[in-house]
Amino acid sequence: MLGGKVLVAQGGGPTAVINQSLVGVVLEARKFPQVTKIYGALHGVTGIINENFVDLTQETTRNLEHVASTPSSALLSTRDKPDDKYCMEMFEVLKAHGIRYFFYIGGNDSADTVRIVNQKATEAEYELRAIHIPKTIDNDLLVNDHCPGYGSAAKFVAQAFMGVNLDVKALSGVYIGVVMGRNAGFLTGAASIAQKYPEDGPHLIYLPERPFNVENYLSDIKSVYDKYGRCVIAVSEGIIDENGTPIIAKLTKDIERDSHGNIQLSGTGALGDLLASTIKDNLKIKRVRSDTFGYLQRSFMGCVSDLDQQEAREVGEKAAQFALWHNVDGSVTIHRTGSYSVDYRLSKLEDVAKYTKSMPDEFINKEGNNVTDAFKHYLMPLLGSNMPQAYKLRAPMVEKVLNK
Repeated sequence: MLGGKVLVAQGGGPTAVINQSLVGVVLEARKFPQVTKIYGALHGVTGIINENFVDLTQETTRNLEHVASTPSSALLSTRDKPDDKYCMEMFEVLKAHGIRYFFYIGGNDSADTVRIVNQKATEAEYELRAIHIPKTIDNDLLVNDHCPGYGSAAKFVAQAFMGVNLDVKALSGVYIGVVMGRNAGFLTGAASIAQKYPEDGPHLIYLPERPFNVENYLSDIKSVYDKYGRCVIAVSEGIIDENGTPIIAKLTKDIERDSHGNIQLSGTGALGDLLASTIKDNLKIKRVRSDTFGYLQRSFMGCVSDLDQQEAREVGEKAAQFALWHNVDGSVTIHRTGSYSVDYRLSKLEDVAKYTKSMPDEFINKEGNNVTDAFKHYLMPLLGSNMPQAYKLRAPMVEKVLNK
């Protein structure tokens, strides 16, 4: 039995349920006698390098449960992407503190970090159990059917478009909502759940999995607007042209990049503004509006999927069990079974690390401007049991007297 301390950290963008995974690890690890202390690293891997730890062993169970239901990263986060040297420094810190169990909650880069740290421990013949716990609103982790955090973010997007649809129906016009998603359209596709009646929006959905063509975009909008007198559009921030160039990169001279070298897609309304002005200039529609959802999607209070919460808690618990019961390393992955149930398995870190998953072809319509019913069937259970519905009046028209 491997005795020692536990260290848990959170990396990447926050979610509405990431703290469920944190608390799942802490409370489950407390049950094992070989665990001497449970530490939390502040600001993810940055906190490990700087030895900024809090002693979660001394946190009350009651407060942990309150934290579990609170959005965003309770341990704070980081965008640092560790290289080989960085991971070696992390390992030295773990060894100095007698850490024998390392849990990192995050996306594919976090899985790769766990893989490298685990490799360093093996090379040094230091016994360490390292587990990656999945998290991302983008829903793009390989092997996983879906990821904790996605269901709640998808619920927010769906409900936001429900409200937008009702608004635009009342006053007419064109609306564009820009949704997060660099390489995968899962979150943008969630807007489709707002379409309850045939005439409802979003009427058009553009995803990064399909090239974005301005001429087709204008033609699509004209067709919808001529039919309904309005058009609601969901657009992924990561849409690209036929050459694979992000549309946002064509709009600004000063391209910002994040710490991973990726073009900065969020934090600006440039994409929505350009898409709106293109409609005004070419279709001469006056009432055109756009919004960039940005951070609102990630940690919105009061718009959380209960199923997402449950699964986020369980992946944390399973991570602790895999490490402490079974003495193994890897990435906890979610697999759908039956009409809706899931199984948690431990996958190889290299199978989850680095690369991302895209929307499968059967989830996107052949025109590339919407999602299919297969996607909606996939998504609906993940939104939880308390998804609201919009209704419309069904009263008959009264016969005109003066204007027959």
